[in-house]
Amino acid sequence: MKKQKKKEKKFNIDYEMKKRRKNMAREFIIPGQIISGSGALEMAETALKAMGTKALIVTDKVMIDLGNCAKVEKTLKNQGIEYAIYSDISGEPTDIMIDNGLKIYREENCDFLVALGGGSPIDSMKAIGSLVVNGGDIADFMGKVIDVEMPPMAAIPTTAGTGSEATQFTIITDTRKEVKMLLKGKVLMPDLAIIDPQFTMTAPPKITAATGLDALCHAVEAYTSKKAQTLSDTFAISAVKRIFEFLPIAFHEGKNEEARVQMSVAALEAGIAFNNASVTLIHGMSRPIGALFHVAHGLSNAMLIKECLGFALEGAYDRFAELGRAIEAADTTDSDQVASEKFLNAVIALTEELETPTLEEFGIDREEFFRVIEKMAYDAMESGSPQNTRKEMTQADVEQIYRNLW
Repeated sequence: MKKQKKKEKKFNIDYEMKKRRKNMAREFIIPGQIISGSGALEMAETALKAMGTKALIVTDKVMIDLGNCAKVEKTLKNQGIEYAIYSDISGEPTDIMIDNGLKIYREENCDFLVALGGGSPIDSMKAIGSLVVNGGDIADFMGKVIDVEMPPMAAIPTTAGTGSEATQFTIITDTRKEVKMLLKGKVLMPDLAIIDPQFTMTAPPKITAATGLDALCHAVEAYTSKKAQTLSDTFAISAVKRIFEFLPIAFHEGKNEEARVQMSVAALEAGIAFNNASVTLIHGMSRPIGALFHVAHGLSNAMLIKECLGFALEGAYDRFAELGRAIEAADTTDSDQVASEKFLNAVIALTEELETPTLEEFGIDREEFFRVIEKMAYDAMESGSPQNTRKEMTQADVEQIYRNLW
């Protein structure tokens, strides 16, 4: 009897502690201003005018070739805003690209920044901005919270996936150490996010798939993270539902405006969710693959989904079950474990429909991959993201998941 009472008392204490943690005050951060929907760029003209007199447009050559950059230039001209263009963001951003962008910003006497593109130009803009006033090297911020004076920043995403327009993070490769640095600071939040689906209409199917699955990872990881909170849950579930409904349509019918609009909203929602709840093991394990094998961030996330979520289910059956019911892959008659497994099966089916390649199909050498597994696992754990997974993780677990990818 005494033993039973003791057990009940411990249960009550644990329950109260969990409830208290859940209801603790939490900060929730979003961009200073969001303008979304068809015609968002035109509506943003006056907001851009208020940011400064000369902009550095941070973009890539594809945006110039597609005519997307010309649309932003016209918008700035309409308001009498001068500008310079830095279009050398080729692939995922490195410390070298950041140094070159900073040099142009200073030489051109710019006083604010506009990023046009996927996550790479937006992340680059944030990193350039962090060095404008104090100078230094972007690698100086590794392991620190960025808290410096920043110029105004506007982000115009052209892919529906990274969510960088809504986050306090930037990912930059340190070329000397061959490490993708996850850098953080509230000052990295764009002052203005312009979510205009006209820019995502030009994304080819492979980019649509990879960035869309990146957004899915953001939402799922935010919802199942130890740091999840009520508001981030709201954005995460909404994003997951939109992605399952509209990503296949955007992939198969690239000119479907409704699907593009909905995916732009989903990517923003997912970005807001993980900005406040963080990511977990997928992102932690994805960055080393990108750094060492030059796999685009969204694609490496997509490659990891099956094995990583398969590992994580056991620690959060209740959370994964809710996602399974939200997308109607499971119902209330299913146990949490069964509903979780149905959600995972739905995710796997989606990655297959979107033609996600394996590491081998991508062209990565198996022997070379296995040679660096220990380094990748160490770097993944050092990032801190896997530790947000509700199922406890060790470096040995991470190493085994990497092996399972073959």
